[in-house]
Parts: sequence; C-alpha cells; structure tokens
Amino acid sequence: MNKESIKVSGMTCAACAQRIEKVVRKLDGVSNASVNFATEKLSIEYDNEKTPATKIKETIEKAGYGVIEEVQKNSITIPIGGMTCAACAQRVEKAVGKIDGVAKVSVNFATEKATVEYDMQKTKISGIKRVIEKAGYKALNIEKKNNLDEDKIRKEKEIRILWRKFFVSALFGIPLLYLAMVPMIWWLPFSVPSFLEPMQYPLTFALVQICLTIPVIIAGYKFYTVGFKALIQRSPNMDSLIAIGTSAAIIYSIYSTYQISIGDFGAVEGLYFETAGVIITLILLGKSLEAVSKGKTSEAIKKLMGLAPKTAIVIQDGKEIELPIDEVEIGDVILVKPGEKIPVDGVVIEGHTAIDESMLTGESMPVDKKSGDKVFAASINKNGMIQFKATKVGGDTALAQIIKLVEDAQGSKAPIAQMADIVSGYFVPIVCVIALIASLAWLISGESVVFSLTIFISVLVIACPCALGLATPTAIMVGTGKGAEYGILIKGGEALENTYKINTIVFDKTGTITEGKPEVTDIITSSDITRERLLQIAASGEKGSEHPLGEAIVRGAEKEKLEILKVSNFEAIPGHGIEVEIDGIKALIGNRKLMDERQISLEDLISQADKLAGEGKTPMYIAMNNKIAGIIAVADVVKESSANAIKKLQSMGIEVAMITGDNRKTAEAIAKQVGIDRVLAEVLPQDKSNEVKKLQAQGKKVAMVGDGINDAPALAQADIGIAIGSGTDVAMESADIVLMRSDLMDVPTAIHLSKSTIRNIKQNLFWAFGYNVAGIPIAAGLLHIFGGPLLNPIFAAAAMSLSSVSVLTNALRLKRFKPYQK
Repeated sequence: MNKESIKVSGMTCAACAQRIEKVVRKLDGVSNASVNFATEKLSIEYDNEKTPATKIKETIEKAGYGVIEEVQKNSITIPIGGMTCAACAQRVEKAVGKIDGVAKVSVNFATEKATVEYDMQKTKISGIKRVIEKAGYKALNIEKKNNLDEDKIRKEKEIRILWRKFFVSALFGIPLLYLAMVPMIWWLPFSVPSFLEPMQYPLTFALVQICLTIPVIIAGYKFYTVGFKALIQRSPNMDSLIAIGTSAAIIYSIYSTYQISIGDFGAVEGLYFETAGVIITLILLGKSLEAVSKGKTSEAIKKLMGLAPKTAIVIQDGKEIELPIDEVEIGDVILVKPGEKIPVDGVVIEGHTAIDESMLTGESMPVDKKSGDKVFAASINKNGMIQFKATKVGGDTALAQIIKLVEDAQGSKAPIAQMADIVSGYFVPIVCVIALIASLAWLISGESVVFSLTIFISVLVIACPCALGLATPTAIMVGTGKGAEYGILIKGGEALENTYKINTIVFDKTGTITEGKPEVTDIITSSDITRERLLQIAASGEKGSEHPLGEAIVRGAEKEKLEILKVSNFEAIPGHGIEVEIDGIKALIGNRKLMDERQISLEDLISQADKLAGEGKTPMYIAMNNKIAGIIAVADVVKESSANAIKKLQSMGIEVAMITGDNRKTAEAIAKQVGIDRVLAEVLPQDKSNEVKKLQAQGKKVAMVGDGINDAPALAQADIGIAIGSGTDVAMESADIVLMRSDLMDVPTAIHLSKSTIRNIKQNLFWAFGYNVAGIPIAAGLLHIFGGPLLNPIFAAAAMSLSSVSVLTNALRLKRFKPYQK
C-alpha cells in the first residue's frame, strides 16, 4: 500500500472536501482517503498497481479541482558556468545522465542551469558536481527549490487576489447600496441625484444599477463558475448556494427592468441588484479574512521550517569551505563558531561549548557539549568553537523529522470531526430544498413573489458549510503547532482527542521518573572476597550489557581504576540478569529471582539487601561458582520535576501508577519519594504491556510514559503512548506523543493542551452547528410568522461571512496557551 499526501486547490468549503473524498474513494485500490479542508491536503492510501497516482490526480481535476505538484526533495537545480553553445548543454546532459541514481536531467543553455532528479541513496550532489567539472564546465552553488517558499508565495498571491477582488466589488457595491437604499430612507439628510430619482426616472435608475452590478459580478465570477459546475456534477457546495441566490436576485431584477422599459413603473420595487452586489462583496470580505486567518493557523510549522541555516562551513583538506546546506553530506566535518546555528545533526569530535536547543526541546537553558555528544540542526552554538561530524542531513535531521511529524498531525482528522464531515456532505442539498420549500410555502400562503424571493435568497446565503469544515482542523493545526513550540510532539488528531480522555497514567521508573543514570552506592561482600575483586568481576560481566544498572557498575569500576577482565560465554537472562565466565569463574549477576531460580543460598545477606531496598537502592546479587559472593547496591536519582508532575496529574483527577522490573521494596521507596501510591513492581519487560491491558480491562483509559526499547510494546498497547525525548528511536516510533525534553512536567502540559484543544473544537462545532440551526429558520421567515422582522439577504450574507471568521478566530485563541511550570 502506498501512502501519499496531495495538495489540492480550488476547495471553497467542507462540501468540496467531501466531494473529493467521495470521488477518490470510488477508485479501485483506494483503501482510505481523507481531505483536510484547512490544510488543503488529501491524505490517501492506495494500491499503486490498481490505481497509479496519475489516475488519482486526474480524478481530482475531473471533479473540478486543481492538484499542486510539490517539488521532490531530491530535485536540484545546478547553475553551470562555461557553456558556450547548445552542444555544451547536450554534453553536460549526457555526462550527468550516465550517473547511477540520476532519474532525469535537463540542461537549459539559455538559463545556464541543469535540473537533476536523483536518488539520494545512490548518488550525492558532490558526485554530480564532480562529473560536470570533469566534463570541462564549472558547477556553481546549488539552488534548491524550497516547498515552504513556493507555498508561502502561492498563499500570499491568493490573499492579494482576494483582497483586490473585494476592493473592486466594494468600490461598485457601496454606491449600488447607496443608490438602492437612500430613496427608501426619507429622513436621511442627503439623497440621490435628481436624474436618478426612481419615481421620475425608473429606467435610468435600473440601468445605472445594472452598470454598478456587472463589475461586482466579474469580481466574484468564481462563485458562479465553481458553483454551477458543482451543481451540474450533482455535488453542490457553498459557491452553489451563493450562485443560485444571487442569480435569482439578478434574473428577477432584469425581469423587473424589462417591465419598467415597457411602461410598468411599479416594477421598480422589484429591483434587487444591490442584494446580489452586496452579498458578493461581503462574502469576498469574509473569504479574504478567512484566508489570512488560515495562514496564521500554520505559523508554527513555518517557524520550524525557517529555523534551519542556509549554509555550513565544511573542513575539506584542512581548508574551511562554505557550502550550501543541501551539499553537506554524512561524514563531513563541520566547523561551528560562537553565535552560529548548527547546520545538520552530528557528533562533536573537537572542542566544547554550550548549545541553545530551545527550538527543539523548549528548554531555555543552554546544554553543555563536549567530544562525543550529539548536536542537532538549527540549535544555536552559544560560546565555544566546535567541530563535529555530520551523521544526519536533509530530511533525516531531528528538525526535519519534527517538521514531518507536525505536518502529518496537522493534516490528520480527529474522530470528533466525523459528525461535521457527515453533515457537511448532505448540508448544501438540504439547504437548497429548505430554501425552495420555504419560498414556495410563503408564495402559496399569499405573500408576493418579491417576499418569497427574499426568503429563497436569505436561506441560501445564510447557510455556512465553511464554519463546519474549519471547526476541527484549524484547532488541531494551532494545538499541534503550539505543542511543537514547547517540545511536545502530538502525532495526530486522534492522539490529541484520546489524550483528553486519559484517567490513568503509568510511568516507567528507570529513565522516566528517575534520571536513568544510577550510581554504585554500597558494596557488601561475603567473608572470602574483597570489595575491589567483587566490583571487578561484576563490572567485567556487565561491560557488554546495555542495562542502566550494569552500566552503573562499569562506571563504578572505572572510577576506582579497576581493570576490566576478558569475558567468555556471555548470556543475558531477560528480566533476571546475566551469566558469564571470567578467569575460569562462572559468575551470575542479577536480581533475587535469578538467585532463587538457581537455588543459591543468600545466607545472612537477605536482611542487608532488604535494608538497602528500603532506602530506594537496587541490590544486585553476585554469585561465583554457585555460591553467593556479595551485593552491589545501585541507586538512581529521582528527576527534579517528577514529584511536581505527579502532584499536578493527581490534582487533575488522574490516577498515577509506576511500573518497574525492580524489587518491590526499592520500587515502593522511589514511589514514596514522588507521591505515587500504586506500584507495579518486579514486572518483566515482556509483561509491561499485559499490566497495561489489565488496567484497560477495568475500564480505564491508560497512558503509558516510557523511554526504552522494552517500553515499546506497552507504549503501543496503551490508549496513549508517551515517549521521553531522551529515549530510544523505537520508543518514539511506538508512541502517540513524543516529549522532546526529559521534564515530566510536559506530561500534564500535554494533557492540558489536549483538553484545551478539544474544548476549542467543541466550541467551534457548537458555534458552527448552532449558527446554522438558528440562522436557517430565521432566514426562512420563522420570526415573521410571529410578527417579527424579515431577514434581509444582505444581513444573511454578513452573518455567513462572520461565522467562518469567528470559528478561525476562536481557534487562534489557542496560541495563548502556556505550559505548566516546574
């Protein structure tokens, strides 16, 4: 199955999004299609053998919409110097085309540029440039096409065109309104010119209105071309409603003008040109404001994309060479001076400094870096000069992955949006039927044609499927963007909604509640071995282990400058410990379960082990040749923010539990320090997901917070998996939310953000549904039945325009969200 995201243009309301989903889902091989109206993207899963991507794009275009082709990341433009004729261009094209991995090459002699599409896995930019230079030409600095800039330019152009159309329509629409309304308002101090008096010169009055209406109609021509096309294709949208309503007003007004021309001067009361003109003007104003507001919802992603530096100083043959960022390759040695941005991800090989990583983690304090430490693209080098080796470039950097994650999240839909999607699919046809029935009912009841026409136009114009379509995606875009700003990466609308429902959180102990960097605190030996020998044997055995407790023992031996002995027959026993052979000694190093299983007597060490466990230390038992040799106690420091985070979660009404493979006494001692009452101790790594299942079986909505590979199954099993940013890639892949910092206060912040976003979505949906439920009956004349006023179509258009803008404005309030402090 292929997964793809396609940028779609020409959508004007939620009904358009529904239409695209409908036609694309009918294609053979398409398993899922979801259109996000706010981001204007179609997310699709399909079988490429049954339906190629070109067929999907053709189907979208056939439905009346456009497909915006996005430039592939491995498409580059290389300026070339030294070409003197078309034959030179052919020579370069031929040479580059022979490179393995180059899919397409096109050299334009007039612009002196080569456009190359290539496979990053098979060839590098530097290789392409070398071939050009070998052919006798000069490969100049790369110009890489930037999707962000192209998208920004396109959006800005769109907004400029909308504002221009509004100003043109307002320029003619305001005089049109003045001309039509002033003669009816006798008490105004100013009046229309005498030659335009409707009672004396009705035909001139009507013809001038036609002249003023035509430019307004031209400014809003898209409502007619798109609206009627959608109507012909039996999938009416918001444009269809505007087109039908204003066309009815114009046609009736033209008929009235004809009546006036043949002498029926009473027909002047049937002129409704100003209704059509002002409706279009107001809706163009609403669309312009909507486009501006929609742009603001995606500011977070633009901010992230703008963080990456454009160039890097690479050391080649001992020289400092400034290269465009796109030419930096894995393995390059990069020099970064104080105040400069880190261009790509890598590992420090020389120098030390402090780096501001707030753009990634939200943590304002600079992080000290020395040889061997990782650095990340777009972070800022504060005070030292360093050299580092590039390990990840282009789309593989942490920043690029965050941007992709946020983009995917913003393009996703939350389950709460399903009702709005279903309603918007049937909305426009139902509104058309209501408008027709209401106008006919008033006509049959004895009201005039003009009265019935007013009802018909008002119902069509007041209905707003846009507000329904924007209610959910705009809030998700702002919410996920705000989360990214504070180092909380939420992987989609579903994760955002499920987080809001969480009532139980299970924390892994090591590396999550604690720092994950334990230290040796006590060494207790039996009578026939020294503490140094015990520590040496244990450290030699644990040297190959990746367990934090094993690493602590190795660090302890290194501190005491003990020699690490050669190990043979290493065997890891998951959840228990290890078995090794060192200098002819068969050693067992692990927990009490391992000793009991091998039937090794612990003699008088049990009471001492219990005492250590009661202090929050983890006792590791060492047996040599099936006889207990001693205990090494290791303690892990509790993170500074753990107790506050747990207290905050409990104040939010969430039950907190801790899960660990440690013995119960040690686990309970740690739990007591941070205020956790429920402890799941001595749980083997493979059983963590079963413990989560047990809690879910009790009807609880469970979140699991962890950082290691052994947490991945539990993270996947939980309703919401939350991975700590300092953890492993596997844990992050399995999680629904990734916390870029190791600060546990981000857990209550993530839940608070989820609650704020879902509350905002509910407010938006309430307003969108409430507006339509109340507005349509009023437009249909409900108040008039009880002696109230009749809604003028102009006010209906103003209300419709404001409804979309109000939904967007409410979503933008989320930008004021602030995280919990330590």
